[in-house]
Amino acid sequence: MFLLIAIAVWACALVIWWICSNAFRHSDLDKLKSRLTGTTKTKAVKAAPGSGGSLIHTEEKNQLLATKFLRRFQLQSKLQEIIEQAGMKWSTHRLVNTSLVAVVAVGALAWMMLPGQLQRFAWIPALAAGAFPLLYVLRKRRARMRKFEEQFPDSLEFVSRSMRAGHAFSVSLEMIHREFQEPLAGEFRRTFEEHNLGLPLDVALQKLAKRVPSLDVHFFVSAVLLQKRTGGNLAEILDKLAYVIRERFKLRGRIRAISAHGRMTGLALSCIPIGVAVLMFYTNPDYVRFFFLDDVGNIMLGCAVSLQIIGYLIMRQITKIEV
Repeated sequence: MFLLIAIAVWACALVIWWICSNAFRHSDLDKLKSRLTGTTKTKAVKAAPGSGGSLIHTEEKNQLLATKFLRRFQLQSKLQEIIEQAGMKWSTHRLVNTSLVAVVAVGALAWMMLPGQLQRFAWIPALAAGAFPLLYVLRKRRARMRKFEEQFPDSLEFVSRSMRAGHAFSVSLEMIHREFQEPLAGEFRRTFEEHNLGLPLDVALQKLAKRVPSLDVHFFVSAVLLQKRTGGNLAEILDKLAYVIRERFKLRGRIRAISAHGRMTGLALSCIPIGVAVLMFYTNPDYVRFFFLDDVGNIMLGCAVSLQIIGYLIMRQITKIEV
């Protein structure tokens, strides 16, 4: 019975998400068509005292709830930057709407499946499900940045060899797109196209450093801009920079190998209380129910979970060494 209810709730959530995403997509297309054809309708609103009699577009009044929420808390630009760095085609309101649907669906499912005494804790899996889309985007972003950093030293040597062969620096950037794979090829192609369409080279490189938050890319941009102002052999500078980046990778691998014991110890110490709680739930359920049903038990459980998380973060910070 519970399985059937879970499948029904999940199906309803998928249908709601599909309907909402199609409605949002059609509204965006209609707005774009109206702007291209010049048929955007405006509605005059009575101006407030001292406002100068401004006109407010009706489309501004009908903004999406997710967009209003992001603009209110100034999160739209940050989320859009994270999505762009992850290489995904999502929009910010799609990410927020997906999280909201996940919160509602999982919260309703947990409310129906949990016993009556534990239904007040249904918000915990609901919040975890709401954070899952953002965690997925962050995971994709981290994997994409790691792959970019792995390809980056080879691209610097490629640019250096191209310049020694007589090609200009901007042409070498365009050649990277044909010789390398994503995500490095797409980022450098975008930089070349921005420069080719009239954007100054220093501005295009600074935008590359902003899109790819890597220390190696910042070193590369700083070296190119400094060579442009003061002169020098850029090919030799890029070769030395590629050598330094590779040495940093080797040192980072050694540090991860040395600190692996500390990371595994922290993970084991953090999982032991969870395992003990699960075993106690099966061996002595009455003892565990105290933490969920009693007010004092709720406080003790909240303090224990908070201290456990703080301890794990401290152990993780101890074993985290930046290179």
